[in-house]
Amino acid sequence: MTEGVEDVTTGKKEVQDDTPQQSWMKRIFGFELKDLASWHRLVCLLNRPTDPASLGIFRFLFGMLMAVDITQERGLSHLDYKYLDGAPICRFPLFNFLEPLPMDWMYLVYVVMLLGALGIMLGCFYRFSCLMFISTYWYIFFLDKTVWNNHSYLYGLIGFQLTLMDANRYWSIDGLWNPKKKNAHVPLWNYTVLRTQIFIVYFIAGIKKLDADWVEGYSMQYLAHHWLFDPFKLILPVEMVSLLIVHGGGLVLDLSAGYLLFFDATRPIAIVFVSYFHCMNSQLFSIGMFAYTMLATSPLFCYPDWPRRFFGHFPACLGAILPLTGPAPQPSTSCVYTQTPPTPADTQEAPSVSKPSKPGYRHKLGTLFTLLYLSEQFFMPYSHFITQGYNNWTNGLYGYSWDMMVHSRTHQHVKITYRDGKTGDVGYLNPGVFTQSRRWKDHGDMLKQYATCLSRHLLHYNISEPQIYFDIWVSINERFQQRIFDPRVDIVTADWSPFRPNPWLMPLLVDLSPWRTKFLEIEGSLDNQTEVVFIADFPGLHLENYVSPDLGNTSVQVLQGQVKVEIVEEKKNYSLLPGDKMMLPAGEYHKVYTISEEPSSYMYIYVNTTEVALQKNFTKLFELQERIRNGTETEPLPPELQPLASDFEGEESELNVTDPVLRLFLRRQRRMQDVKKRREASIFERLQRFAVKKYYMLRRGFLMTAIAMRNLAVGLPPLEQLTKEVAYANMKENGAQTSLDDTLKDEVGHLEL
Repeated sequence: MTEGVEDVTTGKKEVQDDTPQQSWMKRIFGFELKDLASWHRLVCLLNRPTDPASLGIFRFLFGMLMAVDITQERGLSHLDYKYLDGAPICRFPLFNFLEPLPMDWMYLVYVVMLLGALGIMLGCFYRFSCLMFISTYWYIFFLDKTVWNNHSYLYGLIGFQLTLMDANRYWSIDGLWNPKKKNAHVPLWNYTVLRTQIFIVYFIAGIKKLDADWVEGYSMQYLAHHWLFDPFKLILPVEMVSLLIVHGGGLVLDLSAGYLLFFDATRPIAIVFVSYFHCMNSQLFSIGMFAYTMLATSPLFCYPDWPRRFFGHFPACLGAILPLTGPAPQPSTSCVYTQTPPTPADTQEAPSVSKPSKPGYRHKLGTLFTLLYLSEQFFMPYSHFITQGYNNWTNGLYGYSWDMMVHSRTHQHVKITYRDGKTGDVGYLNPGVFTQSRRWKDHGDMLKQYATCLSRHLLHYNISEPQIYFDIWVSINERFQQRIFDPRVDIVTADWSPFRPNPWLMPLLVDLSPWRTKFLEIEGSLDNQTEVVFIADFPGLHLENYVSPDLGNTSVQVLQGQVKVEIVEEKKNYSLLPGDKMMLPAGEYHKVYTISEEPSSYMYIYVNTTEVALQKNFTKLFELQERIRNGTETEPLPPELQPLASDFEGEESELNVTDPVLRLFLRRQRRMQDVKKRREASIFERLQRFAVKKYYMLRRGFLMTAIAMRNLAVGLPPLEQLTKEVAYANMKENGAQTSLDDTLKDEVGHLEL
């Protein structure tokens, strides 16, 4: 019998004679084992002629998505806020000598990157466009470690790969200008590198999810509460949705996606599942164009000629703007032809091309690049034994590890203390002063940069030889809150190297990880108004804490070890053993010392009395408002509650309300109505809102870019004119609402202990 298998060297499906003599390699992979037996055969294999269609479509999609990404995640639309030209701000470049250019020149850098992305998309001056894109992209990427992540790293890798590939051989402007490039074969290694890169992204992400925290369901517990998982919650409890769907499903998909995409029989199923997966991720996380970029990579695993068959179903009148559906690809000097290559259907338009039958220097270089690059990519996620200074409970430089979403963190307490090296005076800094980033709290290299920067700024405030100490409490993957850095070490003078373990990193208390199962029991035994925070600390250290007056019935209870509690104002000490509990006075400082030889663990239990009282008032106001609307309220309203009888919309109406509780209530009601309208909006309304939002974002980016280019060309205008131009660029839709991410931020919330 015969069966159709894809020859991965050509991307064509050939009819094979299914005889016993045919090797399993040929049946499964489309090439013989002997093709790997020697360097010569390997070079011929990786340079075999392949249809350029799928590569050309991917090039177009990648360039388009990067052009959109530049205005969004790369920050063109808010570049002036991102770099704050001239402001005293601490930055976190990969290399300390890297600094952003003056603001107008940074806009020029982004213009070059944007033009490069558009050039890639259109296949116009392709190689030069790739260089424009990757040179500026990697400069911006190295300029700020606080925005490092796996998908931004992936964009840079793909841009680099495309620079070396012949992706402008199909559906490109270069092909219109140069007939030799139009619809010409590309070597197989172009597809091999891209396919393997995507396989690595999936597979290594799956390997990293074999971590115990992920397998046991602690990494992304909060995701199960998202509305996207509501269908699963109809048949499973939330805990099982988190364990089986979020964590189990994510693990299985990442481990298997690369394999399933490779084979004909499983590819359709794989495309459906990975498409659903990436569409969900686009709604779950703020990851810019990553989900759409991964969607664009899936067709790379199909036969390279799929665009010809797909676009062949479109009307002939659209042929002028759609990708080519014929003739067959023409020969190219980039490939090695061991057999007679297919000839174009229209031989009169086909240029005369030399058909190399033996590998040349160019073909050997392409093969060598493929082997070295893919080996490096398999090695990099496990190279953290080299970059040991970055290891802060996560492995090395997190942004190239593909350990996506494996770690979740919460911060409970951050204190920055400075000391004058000459006078000994001690003071405290607001966490995050002189920086816009929050990520420095989790990474020793950034903490070192931040401390060095703070020490320079403090000199301007008459602080001599400043010493800076950080007390940062972090919970990773639902563990105890614990210190991540030694609070006794002056970070300004502390030693740090990317190639040595961080000496002032406190170890993760993994021995206390089993307590996480007990956390759920403890939290389940509390009522809805009572909150709990779990703390673990090291012998010889203490936690200084302040109990806000808003927090009533605050107590501390020891779970493990021995602690001493000092009430600062009373100057009294109390020793507590496991199981002991004591009340803490509100509005006062206290210190909890770990006096046992092993780490201690304890928990704070408290009630936010202010929030409870506020919620009771809100409930009463809501019931009163409902009675007014139903016409069942018979008592006359006092003047201060008259606004409840009106349909108040807009912040201006709320500002006219004198009672602060009523103002908060009306603001919350308005925002809840906004949320309801958004959720109940039709598809058309959602698309319209999305389009309007993107329009004003793009509008601001391009207007601010135009202003910067004008400034570079002819100089700065008068300040009054510049102010008017920026105000015009900042114009938003009439009645635009504030981001829902900031809802209720002015109201009383869960206070930090």
